[in-house]
Amino acid sequence: MSVRRELVIGNNLVNDDSGCYVIAEIGHNHQGSLEICREMFKAAKAAGVNAVKLQKRDNRTLFTREAYDKPYDNPNSYGGTYGAHREYLEFGWHEYVELQNYARELELDFFSTAFDVPSADFLDRLDVPAFKIASGDIKSTPLLKHVARLGKPMIISTGGATMDDVRRAYDAIMPINPKLCIMQCTAGYPPAWEELNLKVIATFREAFQDVVIGFSSHDSGIAMAVAGYMLGARVVEKHFTLNRASKGTDHAFSLEPVGMTKMVRDLKRLKSALGDGCKSAFPSERAPIAKMGKSLVASRALPEGHVLVSADICMKSPGGGLPPYRLDDLIGCTLRRPVAEDHAFSDDDLREALPKGEAA
Repeated sequence: MSVRRELVIGNNLVNDDSGCYVIAEIGHNHQGSLEICREMFKAAKAAGVNAVKLQKRDNRTLFTREAYDKPYDNPNSYGGTYGAHREYLEFGWHEYVELQNYARELELDFFSTAFDVPSADFLDRLDVPAFKIASGDIKSTPLLKHVARLGKPMIISTGGATMDDVRRAYDAIMPINPKLCIMQCTAGYPPAWEELNLKVIATFREAFQDVVIGFSSHDSGIAMAVAGYMLGARVVEKHFTLNRASKGTDHAFSLEPVGMTKMVRDLKRLKSALGDGCKSAFPSERAPIAKMGKSLVASRALPEGHVLVSADICMKSPGGGLPPYRLDDLIGCTLRRPVAEDHAFSDDDLREALPKGEAA
């Protein structure tokens, strides 16, 4: 018996039958400003997303001293060293509590990527509804196990990973915490279209049949997320910004509010458009099909008692009379009354009843 793949994040149930759970990845696009971040939350809510997400690092313990102190002089820098740059963009406890409360007011799920154990513990104290694990930590088994033990849903990205790397992470997490979502991801910023490898979504669904599969979309458009849902991704993460021209490395490939709104709209439309898989006619189709369809009609005026032959019958629009696939059943029948040219035949015109169910 197969296990149903399912995840509950906040008040959202995510499974194969659900709509898409959309995460607006704000990351550090807030530029270190609490006010800008609040504006982004508000815009993300208006766009229709389910969640907003930041990134949490304990910079002093995360980076080597050399990496922390490395000069960082470029147009996107917020500090003279890489460590100073990261510290400028990092929110602390006060900011996270304020943002958590604001997200709650907006009825948005709010969580973050934990890049290290202290950050995971920080987020756990905040009681976030889920944890995100970045692609760079797919091999960080100790971090994966630590976060798994916190007992919340885990969403892990797989950019730069091999299938063996993904299996290793799955095997490390699942015995501890089965509340897992695995995201197909390509760690380019943005990646080339041919590197998106969307078919991996189907590969993951086959290989990991007991967990939700998602798609972390680093491309700069909206169509690939829709394709991802069609392939079975039920969580989509997309970088979000208020202005793609803003200072920072992630803005250029992020969606602005209009783009995010359109993506969410298209995902919702797709969920409805997929339907139930049963081919049937809808009431809205009756009028156009009647107009475009054809009926079996008299090719000329015919007298009462005439025995119909193929030359007496032709197909003409509109539909609504006997359908053309009933032509053979009509041949050989005797007319009960005279009919005019172009008269649409019906069962009432015939002395012999058509086979049961044949009239339309």
